[in-house]
Amino acid sequence: MSIFEAIILGIVQGIAEFLPISSSGHLLVMREIFHLDEDMLTFDIFVHVGSLAAILAVYWPDVWKLIKNPFSKMTGLLILGTLPAVVVGFPLRRVVEGPIFTSGIWLAAAFTVTGVLLLMADKFKNCVKEESEITYKDALFVGFMQALALPPGISRSGMTITGALGRGIKREAAANFSFMLAIIAIAGVGFVEALDLARGRVTIENIGIAPMLFGAVASALVGYVSIKLLLKLIKACKLRYFSYYVWTLAGLILLDYLIINWRF
Repeated sequence: MSIFEAIILGIVQGIAEFLPISSSGHLLVMREIFHLDEDMLTFDIFVHVGSLAAILAVYWPDVWKLIKNPFSKMTGLLILGTLPAVVVGFPLRRVVEGPIFTSGIWLAAAFTVTGVLLLMADKFKNCVKEESEITYKDALFVGFMQALALPPGISRSGMTITGALGRGIKREAAANFSFMLAIIAIAGVGFVEALDLARGRVTIENIGIAPMLFGAVASALVGYVSIKLLLKLIKACKLRYFSYYVWTLAGLILLDYLIINWRF
């Protein structure tokens, strides 16, 4: 992998991790475009560290508040909201990395579903619950939505925000809760991938330290901007614009899968 390719992938990760368009799905598409066949585990760890740095930079006051008061209601909500992804994620992690969920037909279908969910999110109007009014049932429901976003092409942020809005949570509170869950999810993914690295599945020499560092920095910088942008768009009820984008992407992937046969 060249430094240029690493920067592009880092930018894609920074955009798609937080905007509701699926980072895993986009990274699969970009790897096909760049013909990257090497094991990407170490690179994934680095770009996830970059994404984690971005979200911590935006939400550090909230994180620090939880650190100072670890037994708060919000801590319980976040733990409960994370449980479904943990229960589903560990047993099915290898399954969603298999050929079915990385195929062109699956990605086209998954991006289409993501677009439908984002269109639904803009239509929720009775969203009046403040952050302090989020219940444990709300957190569990949002957590199940997050668990459904495990396969590539299904947006984690799109699922959790739509789920929170569907439970009547205010748009800004829904976004904040989604991003606080993302801190745990991204850190968890990075930790699991680091364990795989420690078990000797791959080594840093497979890709090189320089591309991974450049990819991580690009992911962090672009991720920070993406979070700020999404917060504004959620408040303005403009998530449907992402629907048009992922539907276009789904159409292009399907066209390639059925007719062109370039990469899928």
